Amino acid sequence: MKPCDYACGTPDHAVNRRRFLGGAAAGIAGFAGLASSATARELASAQKRMLVIFLSGGVSQLETWDPKPNTDTGGPFRAVPTSVPGTHISELLPHAAKRAHLLTLVRGVNTAEDEHGRGATIMLTGRRTEPGLKYPEVGAVAAKLLGPSSQELPGHVQITPGGGSGFNKEDAAFLGPKFASVTLADGKPPADLARPPVLTTDADREREAMRQRLNAKFAQSRRSAQTDAYAESYEQAAKVVAKANAFDATREDPKAADRYGRHDFGRHLLLARRLLEQGVSFVKVSHTNYDTHHENFDFHIEQLGEFDRPFAMLLDDLADRGMLDSTLVVVMSEFGRTPRINDRYGRDHWSKAWSVAMAGCGLKAGAVVGKTNANGTAVTDREVNGGHLFHTYFKALGLDPTKNFYPAGRPVPIADPKAAAISEILA
Repeated sequence: MKPCDYACGTPDHAVNRRRFLGGAAAGIAGFAGLASSATARELASAQKRMLVIFLSGGVSQLETWDPKPNTDTGGPFRAVPTSVPGTHISELLPHAAKRAHLLTLVRGVNTAEDEHGRGATIMLTGRRTEPGLKYPEVGAVAAKLLGPSSQELPGHVQITPGGGSGFNKEDAAFLGPKFASVTLADGKPPADLARPPVLTTDADREREAMRQRLNAKFAQSRRSAQTDAYAESYEQAAKVVAKANAFDATREDPKAADRYGRHDFGRHLLLARRLLEQGVSFVKVSHTNYDTHHENFDFHIEQLGEFDRPFAMLLDDLADRGMLDSTLVVVMSEFGRTPRINDRYGRDHWSKAWSVAMAGCGLKAGAVVGKTNANGTAVTDREVNGGHLFHTYFKALGLDPTKNFYPAGRPVPIADPKAAAISEILA
């Protein structure tokens, strides 16, 4: 697979840009067969959920949430007024600008890590990597803390533009495979979900009963972490098989597909909304190719042109269905991009002063916290890091991030104890 010619060339971004953008002709359908609005409102009051939209590669804060027009770093785009008086964002986000009254902006992020993998780790776990201890990602934590024990669907789902669909083991760390993610590559569920025609329902039921008996007998004398992991992974797969229709976005109304956009990201975000409605606790959708070391402005026109309208449609749908008050939406990257424009008209990696956008559950809608200086090179007010953000997510969801997990009997705080929530934006 050819790397993006504008990216930094690390393995994180060995993605073919045209392959990602080439899904525009793939038809999908949108909102038919799902719960009625009354059912959605009932779900909204009963369950909290989280959606992360990960703009992979490092979206530019200057072309999104914190523009600096008419400065030496600002680039060619204007800052436009939004639905919140006094708040301006980039003209590349006209639909988001009209919904700024639903958004909460954090403009003082400093994660101090300019490498893709380590930056993503900070943003997804709220901590830096530590020798001998791997922390669970936010999706696994949300699945454990938000999902009911009787949940019929996996609690942690990732939708990616490429790669392979399947069941992961690593991102839940010590929380175990039960809370690890199911990846839907290109929004497609893992292969072989359907029962083979030669296997009858009764035979399948008997086979499963035998498997459970053998597992229980084996566990009596030789149970281990490995056998538990296998059993949990099997149960995770069984949930996906039993609820295969939940992962089928073609059951949605074609009008919804038109609103979200008939391209990969629009289709993936519509699927994310469907999964949240069906009861999945956490969904992460990746939109890739923001690693714009050259031609930053052209590529952001294209990428944000894909992002803006589906994102706005998602906010509208969550609000209209009574779900926004119980769904935390976070738009993040692994870092931002340099204020300095390089000699290739690009921006490089920049973690010292950038932005995250949020909406929904537990937040003050329309709020803006944090400030950068005139040309965006440094945070001048209310600097925060990944730990502060991680605390904030779970406080917004009504949870206590200062409590502990106890892997192998050892207390491990849910969020970094050296940080705290950003109280100014919590409702």
